[in-house]
Amino acid sequence: MTCRLYIEDEIIPGSSIELPADQGHYLRSVMRLGPGDPVILFNGSGGEYLAAVASLARNNATLSVASFVEANREMKCRVHIVQAACRSEKIDSILQKSTELGAASFHIVRSERTALKLDGQKLIKRIQRWQKIIIEAAEQSERTVVPRITWHDKLNSLPAHGQCYTLHPQTETSWSEEKANIIAADEITLAIGPEGGWSSRDIESLATAGFTNLTFGPRIMRTETAAPALLAAIGSLIDS
Repeated sequence: MTCRLYIEDEIIPGSSIELPADQGHYLRSVMRLGPGDPVILFNGSGGEYLAAVASLARNNATLSVASFVEANREMKCRVHIVQAACRSEKIDSILQKSTELGAASFHIVRSERTALKLDGQKLIKRIQRWQKIIIEAAEQSERTVVPRITWHDKLNSLPAHGQCYTLHPQTETSWSEEKANIIAADEITLAIGPEGGWSSRDIESLATAGFTNLTFGPRIMRTETAAPALLAAIGSLIDS
């Protein structure tokens, strides 16, 4: 399996790219690559680039870019994940698995029962860490687009793209009843509650924003299970 790397800058066929120290170390010490070995690059704007190692010295890691390749491994429907803030290690798992399964974007939001409190520099550093987790998951899963993550202090600041659903066990709208709407949708926004679930006030706020309550089945999932499970189910409907 050819190593894949995300590059933030523009990638131009025929040019050379000098890698930052951490990526050079990864290719040299983890992947054990050497001059001439192939590497696939992408910058999140679609498609990918064929490259080869030019140099992997300790202080100078350089790749030669050969050509651009059209590639599209994204879901046919853009699925946005709204995740009520929960324990950080659970968010890590949600971001990693949901990126692998095709999420288009992530929106972490404070809710009435939010257990995670972040502000200021601590919030900035955490978002940077979360974005790094997303990038690594995109590299591993061979995606050509990198989802972005945004923090929201209030539910009324959330985006409402396409078909909008609040995952909630106490509702009459079921997954099976919504399958036709999901298959036809170009975009879907899924709102997942925190460990203690959405409060009644949260549900009212989401309903005002255009979200419809949806039950996924008779069993109650943990907050870190819900988004990956729904993404896998949606993928099975639209990517088959």
